[in-house]
Amino acid sequence: MSQLKTIQDENMPIWLPRLAGNKGPRFLQIADALQAAVADGSLKPGDRLPPQRHLAAQLQVDLTTVTRAYDEARRRNLLEGRGARGTYVAAPKVELTAILDLGMNTPPPPDGVDFDDMLKQGLSQVLMRADNAALMTYHLGGGSDSDRKAGAAWLAPMFGQVDSGQLVVCPGAQAAIAALILALTQPGDVILAEPTTYPGLRAAATQFGRRIVAVEADGHGMLPGMLEEACRQHKPRLVYLNPTLQNPTATTIPERRRKELAGIAQRCNVRIVEDDPYWLLADAPPPPIATFAPEQVVYISTLSKCLTPGLRVAFVLVRDPQERERFLAALRSFALMAAPLSAALATQWILDGSADRLLEGVRKEARLRQRMARDILAGRYSGFGDGLHVWLALPAYWDSSQLARAADSEGIAVTPAEAFATGSGSVNAIRISLGSIKDRGRLQAGLQRLSHLLARRPEPFSAAVV
Repeated sequence: MSQLKTIQDENMPIWLPRLAGNKGPRFLQIADALQAAVADGSLKPGDRLPPQRHLAAQLQVDLTTVTRAYDEARRRNLLEGRGARGTYVAAPKVELTAILDLGMNTPPPPDGVDFDDMLKQGLSQVLMRADNAALMTYHLGGGSDSDRKAGAAWLAPMFGQVDSGQLVVCPGAQAAIAALILALTQPGDVILAEPTTYPGLRAAATQFGRRIVAVEADGHGMLPGMLEEACRQHKPRLVYLNPTLQNPTATTIPERRRKELAGIAQRCNVRIVEDDPYWLLADAPPPPIATFAPEQVVYISTLSKCLTPGLRVAFVLVRDPQERERFLAALRSFALMAAPLSAALATQWILDGSADRLLEGVRKEARLRQRMARDILAGRYSGFGDGLHVWLALPAYWDSSQLARAADSEGIAVTPAEAFATGSGSVNAIRISLGSIKDRGRLQAGLQRLSHLLARRPEPFSAAVV
């Protein structure tokens, strides 16, 4: 494949590849030969390669061919340039230990589901059946008729038959929450939420000049009596609830309390934004709050949290026509539409059953990982057996920010309770996300390292002196 030859005028060995006329493009043959020479040790890190003109002359090829070969070799991290000194074989890249990410809440990769094939098949079907020009143009109506019909099918387990005309297709739940805040509130208005809740709500409310007021909650979610009192005191325009496997506490509000909260919203004439990304992951979840007060609740279901983060599609059920128009107008002010290709892929997957297969795979994998967390974290485990995350109360000798910093120093990312606090105080806990580490073995190692860290007391801080 290659050979070493001495350059007489420089008294140094030169590497030359052997080229074959029928083995593909010459520049790729050179790059492949160089890669093989590095692999077998014929070329070692630090060896100087011949100047491009010299190599072109030796191989009797155009200079452009050698230039392309060297560029390809650099792309493969085989070469490095040292200015006027020439081109050298690069040292192997040091693979630093990747952080064990227990902080990002994403669906785990399901075992036994060929996601790559599903993606290729889905896109192939979309491109074969759709008007490709329509996939690359504007869709101002909150999704195509097909997308909204797919949304109705997606929401059928929660509501039964849904009028697709009441649905808006959005580029993810965060965009939907932000647009609802813009559409249904004014600057300075109060939004009620639980003391520990999804940080995207706080980010959007702060950006738009709205004020979040925390309403006391217990192990079953927001307390109805405290909600009614807060409605009388603050005259809020919105109540935000994440009622199923809540992010971050993993609490699911039981059916009786859902009915009570819906009744209070009706009496106080306040809208509930029911952000419900995990309903389909839960085992026998209660009916959505929107079933008990259909005209009072806007319901959000996103695919990103139960299928894959890259599928930025959420279905929003807004029954009031005027509110739906205001919502659409607000959405267009910063996110004109869901990307038509993503929406079409979501529609294809929902209608051909791929979404259900992927969902079932995610559900099984999530439950397996929850069992792993329960076994490793033993008495500290506070999950509910479903969902993508665990809410872990900390021993008194750790506080959540301190624990998060200590974990980070050991290559583990977790999220402290402060990130979710809507009030002035927060509980002493961390959220552990179970889906973002692809390999179960690495997840197990991360949980074990975290368990060992929790078992020992924090080391006293001492500043370095240099």
